[in-house]
Amino acid sequence: QVQLVESGGGLVQAGGSLRLSCAASGRTFSSYGMGWFRQAPGKEREFAGAISRNGANTVYADSVKGRFTISRDNAKNTVYLQMSSLKPEDTAVYYCAASRYGTSWYAPRSPADFDSWGQGTQVTVSS
Repeated sequence: QVQLVESGGGLVQAGGSLRLSCAASGRTFSSYGMGWFRQAPGKEREFAGAISRNGANTVYADSVKGRFTISRDNAKNTVYLQMSSLKPEDTAVYYCAASRYGTSWYAPRSPADFDSWGQGTQVTVSS
């Protein structure tokens, strides 16, 4: 399994932006589709977005579509989540996850598709 470490969380005002990073260990990062999930207090973990192994395809939850962008740099073993126009309801712990499921073009979205998870980074959006 790959080891994942998220960073970049923090406190931001509504309407602001943050960029989360997720650094992966090992030399097989390009073999994994990558996803971002989030969990707000008292709620279940929910899918935010994902990117295929080759970076060609992305998929987003409706709640973040048009505001969040996922990208990856396979040379740096890192996946990013650029978050813009943040809302208080985006407040959550954000987790990145790695998946070996599917083809190089597939952007996974089911939690069951993911093999490895990071520890999470807190994002708080104030109103």
